[in-house]
Amino acid sequence: MAASPATIPAFSVLTLAELQRSVTTAAAAYRCRRRLQPGGGEGDKVFPPTFAGAGYAIEHRRVPGRTDPVTCVLLDSVQSQANRMEAALQEAVDGKEISIPVVAVDFGPYGPASRDDGSIQLLDSVGKITSLQLPHRLADAILRDSEYNGVAFRQSEASRDLNSATPLNATALYQLCPTALIFGMWDSTGPKGGLGAKFERAVVSEVVGFDAAISNDHKNLGVRRDPLEASSSVPIAKNPDGTWTVAEDPKKKGLVKPSNINHGSVPFSNANSGTTIGYAEQLTTLSLVTLRRLRFPIVKNGTPILDGAIDAAGRAVLTALALYAATRAFEPGMGLRSRCLLWPDTAMQWDLLAQPGGEPKRYTLTLDQAKALLESAIKAAKDAGLSWMTDELVLTPSKELLKLVRLSQEQKVKDSPEAGE
Repeated sequence: MAASPATIPAFSVLTLAELQRSVTTAAAAYRCRRRLQPGGGEGDKVFPPTFAGAGYAIEHRRVPGRTDPVTCVLLDSVQSQANRMEAALQEAVDGKEISIPVVAVDFGPYGPASRDDGSIQLLDSVGKITSLQLPHRLADAILRDSEYNGVAFRQSEASRDLNSATPLNATALYQLCPTALIFGMWDSTGPKGGLGAKFERAVVSEVVGFDAAISNDHKNLGVRRDPLEASSSVPIAKNPDGTWTVAEDPKKKGLVKPSNINHGSVPFSNANSGTTIGYAEQLTTLSLVTLRRLRFPIVKNGTPILDGAIDAAGRAVLTALALYAATRAFEPGMGLRSRCLLWPDTAMQWDLLAQPGGEPKRYTLTLDQAKALLESAIKAAKDAGLSWMTDELVLTPSKELLKLVRLSQEQKVKDSPEAGE
């Protein structure tokens, strides 16, 4: 039976004017809450992440309308969800869908151990790593130990104002790495060390499975079948160069089974056999309260100027950027890991928590709409006098950082199981 008009929630498209109004009023947050089911349908198994001790994160939560606490399992943590949003932004930048500030370190070519010019080359390609991929964002040690125009990054002209950045003076961070103002950052690797500025995470998201049926006595069993059915009783001699031969003398020391050279059927057993759930829920919250703590002074004629209109414009950009990141990462559903594909029951819909005790204002926001909203917010901030870096800032790793990576790669080869056989 179709729902009556009175029960259908009223949604409207989020416009720039409404977004700007939300960051300048007392609105608390944007919130997106939606249910998901396994890609295989209701009742299909999902595999949560395993944590220290190879276990699932299980807890009991209170659920509205339920008398007793409900058994829940964490399917994706706050940190993992943030990484997925940053990965979505990186894909958008690489595909030239959006243009936002990114700082990168280019580790250059890899190959032989030495070259005639004395440069250090890596055994394995590292390529280019950006501030959207680094665990500590702009405060990561990889950036600290890299150089811009031959000068250590944190001492270079490119990051001169970053060393004095705080929530009340966040312009430098906005211009170099605005995502750090959304996902949070602690500048513990800067000149002030542990006393470096902290920027609170503004967007928080997690995915939880409710009514989880956890089995402690069942194992995930199986066999990786080999079409050649190589027998484990055939002795194999491995050569230093990685090649192998069938051993003529089965009593020779150091022989291995065919499975050690990736031949033969291999049985496996895993205690983490997945779980079934009643449903999954993703809850994403973007705190406007947190963003209002940020200020963006600009310098005019050598004098820093605080302007409420500029602050509001910067907060609007960060709000639009967070909404775009969440939409791009999660709109079509989530493939969290093998056998954990989640399909949403509804499209992403955002509630604006505008007034205490009042009904939330409800908005729809497709990816195209989120992109248009972000572009409009960036232009409005630029018109107000707050612009950011438009070209990627590329650093080069210091010689010592290259040495560290090179020696680590060499040690990894020495420590590999094949090395001692």
